[in-house]
Amino acid sequence: MNVETINQSAKRVPVAAGLLWAMCLGIVMSSGCTSLTSPISGIPARRLPPQFFAPPKNNLVPVDISLLSQEAPRNYILDSDDVLGVYIEGVLPFNAPDVTPQLPPVHFPDADSTLPPSIGFPIAVAEDGTISLPLVEPIDVRGMTIDQVRELVRQAYIKAEILKDEKARPVVTLIKERTYDVIVVRQDQSLTQNEVNSGSSVQRGSFQGASGSIVKLPAYQNDVLHALMQTGGLPGVTAKNEVKILRASQEDKMRRMEMVAQHYREQERQRQLNPCFCPPQIPEDDTAIRIPLRIPPGAVPNIRPQDVLLKSGDIIYIESRDREVFYTGGLLPGGEHPLPRDYDLDVLGAMAIAGTGVSSQVGGGGGGGLSASSVGGVPPGRLFILRKTPCEGQVVIEVDLAAATNDPRQRPLVQAGDILVLQYKCEEEVLNFGLGTFFTYGIQELLRN
Repeated sequence: MNVETINQSAKRVPVAAGLLWAMCLGIVMSSGCTSLTSPISGIPARRLPPQFFAPPKNNLVPVDISLLSQEAPRNYILDSDDVLGVYIEGVLPFNAPDVTPQLPPVHFPDADSTLPPSIGFPIAVAEDGTISLPLVEPIDVRGMTIDQVRELVRQAYIKAEILKDEKARPVVTLIKERTYDVIVVRQDQSLTQNEVNSGSSVQRGSFQGASGSIVKLPAYQNDVLHALMQTGGLPGVTAKNEVKILRASQEDKMRRMEMVAQHYREQERQRQLNPCFCPPQIPEDDTAIRIPLRIPPGAVPNIRPQDVLLKSGDIIYIESRDREVFYTGGLLPGGEHPLPRDYDLDVLGAMAIAGTGVSSQVGGGGGGGLSASSVGGVPPGRLFILRKTPCEGQVVIEVDLAAATNDPRQRPLVQAGDILVLQYKCEEEVLNFGLGTFFTYGIQELLRN
C-alpha cells in the first residue's frame, strides 16, 4: 500500500512540473512579451553616428563678467541731460556791490548715487550740448570735463569784460549725471536646484515666471552688467546661458519683421512647388545681439565694447529654457523633466532623475499585464532614446544598460526633446514570469505533495 502511494506521488511530480511550465508559458504568452508585441528597433549606442550626439556642456566655462561692463573714463565727460552746479560770485546769483554775496546752495546726492556732494545753482546741459549762463552766449560743453568747463566759463566772463581776471573764480560741479532708461525682461524663476531637478515647480509657457522692469542707468553705468545687477543678478538656472539685447532703433525693428515675413513667404512658395519640402529653421535675428555667458575653454568670446553699451529704449531679454526638457515612459515613471543647464546628463543620470536606478525594481506598466514587482526581480536591461531629427524625423537609440554601466562610451547624453522608454528584453521577461510563477505556484504544489 505504501509502495503504491509513493509510486503514484512520483508519477504526479513530472505531471505537476509539466503543468507548471505550461502555465508559466501560457501566462507569458497571454500577458505578452513587450519585445515581441511592442517591438522598438534602434541603433545601438556604440554605433551611433556623431551627428546624433548631444553637444557636451561639462567643459564650458563662464565668461569674464567684466566684459559685460564698460570702462569708465578717469574724468567724467559731459553730454546732454547732465545737470551742473554753477556759482559765479556777483553774477550767479546777481547781487549789488555793497551787498554781502549769497552763499551757493549745497546739493547732496541720492542714496544710490556715487557722486560726492556738490554746490552751485542747477544748470542743465541742453540737447545741443550747451549751457546758458547770464550775460554771455551759450557755451558748448559736450565732450568736456568739469575742469575744462570751469575754465571756459571763466574765459567767457573775462572776454565779455563782466569779471576781472583776478576775481573770475567760477565754481562748476556735477549735481546729477545723465541717465538711460533700459527695459529688462527676465524669464528666469527663483528656483532651488532641487526644485529644478524634480521638475515639480517648472512652469511651461513662454512668459511663465517672467518679470519686467525699467531701470535708470547713470552714465558710464549704462551697460549689461549694471542692468542685470539692478534686476536680480546674472540669469538663473531656469534661463538660457545668454543675454539677448534688442536695440531701440525703428530700422532694426522693421528689419526683424521683414526678415520673418520673408522667411515664411519663401517657405510657403517652396511647399507649393514641392509638398515634401523640408522647411529650414527661422534664421537668427541679425539685428539682435546675443552675449554668451559660458563658452568652451580657450575660446575668446566675441563681445565688443559697443555690444554691452545700452541706450534709452534698449531691451535686455533673458529667455527661459522651459523647452529644454526630456520625457520618460515605458517602465520608467512617466513625466517631463528639465535638463540641467550647466552640466551633462547621460541616460543613467536621467533614469535616476526619473526615480529609477539601473538595478531598481520597477513597478508599473509598459508591458504585459503583470507588474514587475510581482515577478522574479530581474531588472529591465534595455533603454530606448527617441530623438528628433530635422524635417520631423526621428532616430531611435538602443542602450544596453548592463554595458552602459561598465562602459561610459555607451551612455549617450540626453538632449532637449528626448523620450526615454525603458523595456525588458524578451529573455528577461520570460525569466521573470517563470521565476515568479515557480515560486508562487510550484513550491506550493511541491509542498502539497
